[in-house]
Amino acid sequence: MRHFIGAAALALVASGAMAQGIVSYATDQSFDDVVFGLENAILDQGLVIDSVSHTGEMLERTKGDVGSDVTIFTNADIFSFCSAKISREVMEADPMNVVFCPYDIFVIVRPETPDTTTIGFREFPEGEMKKVEALLDGIARSAIGLD
Repeated sequence: MRHFIGAAALALVASGAMAQGIVSYATDQSFDDVVFGLENAILDQGLVIDSVSHTGEMLERTKGDVGSDVTIFTNADIFSFCSAKISREVMEADPMNVVFCPYDIFVIVRPETPDTTTIGFREFPEGEMKKVEALLDGIARSAIGLD
């Protein structure tokens, strides 16, 4: 698991509470700045954002409905998009790679770390899907100025 903060790219120690199979970068940039950077990084690749899931808003809005009083995120959005070129490559290699499309990058802020915004994505299996992982890594790093 890779973790970085700010332009200096200082390594963070992964805690036991962190999910496995996630690549993430932490920054002191605001949520809005990271989202703006992400939108631009996706568009700079010639890609189109298919959807934005406002997961943090949904979890906050429904917490009482499910019997919780825990605020998980101050902000949390998931951006979904696809690359026709890379998707074709990975699905020609194995049509079952369709399960990974569209590709998602999340941006979150946790209440216990309000000055840290985290951007990341899931790791992909070895083989052709590492092309997608490299694309997402480049986009995430570009979004926070680590490119």
